[in-house]
Amino acid sequence: MKKICFIVNPISGTTSKKNVVGLIPKYFGEPDFHTEIKYTKRPKHATELAAQAVDEGFDIVVAVGGDGTVNEVGRSLVHTSAALGIIPCGSGNGLARHLSIPINVMKAMKILQEAHIQKLDYGKLNEHFFFCTCGVGFDAFVSDKFAQSGKRGLLSYVENTLVEGVRYRPEEYELEVDGERQQFKAFLIACGNASQYGNNAYITPEASMSDGLIDVTVMEPFGLISAPQILLQMFNKSLNENSHIRTFRCKSLKIFRKKPGVVHYDGDPITIDGDLNISMVGKGINMVVNSNGKVRVSPILRTFTEIYSSISKRVCNK
Repeated sequence: MKKICFIVNPISGTTSKKNVVGLIPKYFGEPDFHTEIKYTKRPKHATELAAQAVDEGFDIVVAVGGDGTVNEVGRSLVHTSAALGIIPCGSGNGLARHLSIPINVMKAMKILQEAHIQKLDYGKLNEHFFFCTCGVGFDAFVSDKFAQSGKRGLLSYVENTLVEGVRYRPEEYELEVDGERQQFKAFLIACGNASQYGNNAYITPEASMSDGLIDVTVMEPFGLISAPQILLQMFNKSLNENSHIRTFRCKSLKIFRKKPGVVHYDGDPITIDGDLNISMVGKGINMVVNSNGKVRVSPILRTFTEIYSSISKRVCNK
C-alpha cells in the first residue's frame, strides 16, 4: 500500500480545487492506496504540512497548486525518502510541464498512480531552494509586480510582463562562473534547473534536472523591435539562437550587483541586499515523473503574440 498525502493550496491559480479533491477517492482508493488531504491556510504553510507528512511516513507528498506551492512542498522533501508529486493547478506550472505532467487533472492523477520516481537535482539561491528556475533582473521585477497586483492567472501575468517590459532598464552585473569573473549589462539573468518559467515559455531550453549543472541565460539589452522575436523564440525553444542571448552551463555561479534588488526563485520574489550565490545539488530530491511523456509546444503561443501586439500598441500610444 502506498501512502500519499495531498497538500492543496485553495487559492493557487484561477480554478477551484473542489473537483480535484473529489477525484482523489476514485483514483487512489483502498487497498492499494492510503490517502490524506491537507489544506494550506497561509504562506509557507505547505512547507510545514509537507514536513509533517515526511514524519508520518508518507511515500509521496503531492503539491496541488502552482509552482509556488510545489516549491513550498519540495523544500521539505529534499534528502528524504518521500517523493514529490504534482497536480498542476497554477498559472504557469513550469516544473510540471518540464516533467511532462499533464495539465489535465485526471491525466495527472494517472501519472501519480503509476508512481514512476526519479532522483533529480534541485538548486539553491543563497539559503533558498528552487526546483525550476531562479533569476535576477526583469523576470524578478515582473514577479514582484505580479505579486503586488493581487491578481492571478495567465493574462494578468502577461500584461504585467509586456507593459513593464517597455519601461524596465537593464542593470550592470558581475558574474563569477566557476571561479572566473565576467561583466554583463543584462535585461535579465535566468538560472535553470528545469527548462521553462511556465506556459511553455522556455528560458533555459536545454536544461536538464539530472546533470548537476545550472543552465544560465543572460539576456542582453534589446530594442522594442526585437521583443516579438525574443518572445516567439521563448515559445519555440530557440531562444539560445538569438543574438541578444548568451548561454552557458556551470556548477556554481555568483552574481554581484551594485545595489540591493529583487530576485525570484520559482517565481516567488524576494529582496536580497547582498550578492547571489547559486548552486546545484545533484540527485537531491525524489520526484514523480511521466516516464512516457513528451513535451509539446502549446498553441498558447498565438495568444501571447496577440496580447503582446495589443498591449504594446496601447503603451506606445500613451
